[in-house]
Amino acid sequence: MRFIQIVVALAGCLSIAGCDPVPKRGDVLPTIAPSAVLSSQTETLTADQIRQVMDTVPNTAYVLGPNDAISQTVYSHPELNVPETGMPSNSIGGALITSDGTVQLPLIGNMHLGGLTLEQAQQVISAAYEPYIANPKVAITLVQAQSLSYYLLGAFTNPGIKYPVHQLTLLEALALGGSVNIPDADLYEAYVAQGSVKLPVDLYALLVGGDLSQNVLLAPGDAIVVPTSANEQAFIFGAVGKPGAVPFLSGGLSLLQALSVAGLDLTNLTEAQLSRVHIIRARGRSAEFYVVDATLILHGEAGPFPLEPGDIVFVPPTGIATWNQVLNLLLPSLQTVADTIEPFVQINYLKNNRN
Repeated sequence: MRFIQIVVALAGCLSIAGCDPVPKRGDVLPTIAPSAVLSSQTETLTADQIRQVMDTVPNTAYVLGPNDAISQTVYSHPELNVPETGMPSNSIGGALITSDGTVQLPLIGNMHLGGLTLEQAQQVISAAYEPYIANPKVAITLVQAQSLSYYLLGAFTNPGIKYPVHQLTLLEALALGGSVNIPDADLYEAYVAQGSVKLPVDLYALLVGGDLSQNVLLAPGDAIVVPTSANEQAFIFGAVGKPGAVPFLSGGLSLLQALSVAGLDLTNLTEAQLSRVHIIRARGRSAEFYVVDATLILHGEAGPFPLEPGDIVFVPPTGIATWNQVLNLLLPSLQTVADTIEPFVQINYLKNNRN
């Protein structure tokens, strides 16, 4: 009889979206309802795991590259100066570094400066003038920075490609995008990408919680992506008919609603499956691991379990007891959404398992 009650209750979820009230972020849930959480644990990336990713972000001086422009002052030799007001071939100002990293300078001609810092370029140019000038003193100034860029994408008032004159921290780069409309932004799934790798950074903790440990130094070419809340989603895998992403409904999504949308197969339903639903909630460098008894929610013996954007839900095919077994079964599914899930999961589970 208990099994039949579960089937009937979940069938109601499949036919109507509102069998379990949709809790929205910030809603105050009733305190009298017991929790359906059977267990929870926290896991954090090790220092070595973080170092392997974050050490690829060097704290370096600006490196000259194509489309940068520099001015030059040669003391006591004004005829060799390159003014910021521009050369005949460059209306922007200064001398333009070409696509091959070279720049045309008075008397010494083409000089290869691509990949050099301003200090290194100054030394190279001074050495080039030594055959013509006794003890040359050269000063180089960056007039236009185009080779150092950051990409600000998504819910910014001023998104686009930004060209600072030096490397920036995450907060400094965010400021270049104007402001972020936090109520309309999905900060849970916002991320910083360095090439194909998401950095283990929690933008929600930084912008809402004021956690300055998330204010990392960015590398040239990094992208900051802040999706809109309209695109929030969770991921449902395991013994469901339609595994994959499930969108949030009007800003909220409960566990039972997500299972309903994912097409939980009622013909194969067992209490063991619903009584041990596993949920991974990753944020930046850490993750919470929950085991939830959804049958308690179905019977009204526990309050709804609200999901958060980016949550990974797994319905076990049987009464699986350990997280290691769950993770082994989850791995193929996680590979299919590897580019959209949280960096904790990418680094901890997928980095060494990609083809």
